[in-house]
Amino acid sequence: MSVSHIPIKFIIEGVGNAEGELIRIRSPRTADAILRALPIEGMSALWQQEVYFDIPVKMGNEKSSPKVEKGDLAYWPMGAAFCIFWGETQPYSPVNIIGKVTKNLELFEKVKSGTKIIIEKI
Repeated sequence: MSVSHIPIKFIIEGVGNAEGELIRIRSPRTADAILRALPIEGMSALWQQEVYFDIPVKMGNEKSSPKVEKGDLAYWPMGAAFCIFWGETQPYSPVNIIGKVTKNLELFEKVKSGTKIIIEKI
């Protein structure tokens, strides 16, 4: 296992499991704060082709970007939320990109508002 690429798992209630990785080089302070908070559980909200939910981490902008790619994982400073971008979309406001979904990205298309999602370290 690499110290710069930390594997994580998403348990999506009623949908299935997906995997990803936190990539520390993208936003190291933000990724470390989220890593320390794992496991994290949240209730999903939807915006365009994005699933997001509040997490118990408060961070400011760190290498924040107004653009994301399909499969990106990010932290949204304005909403203190974890974001999963499963489609061709852009964030509401700049986000700290912290990783990528590596397996079963398509499951996030099936997530409904209010679905419980748990993120844990593999």
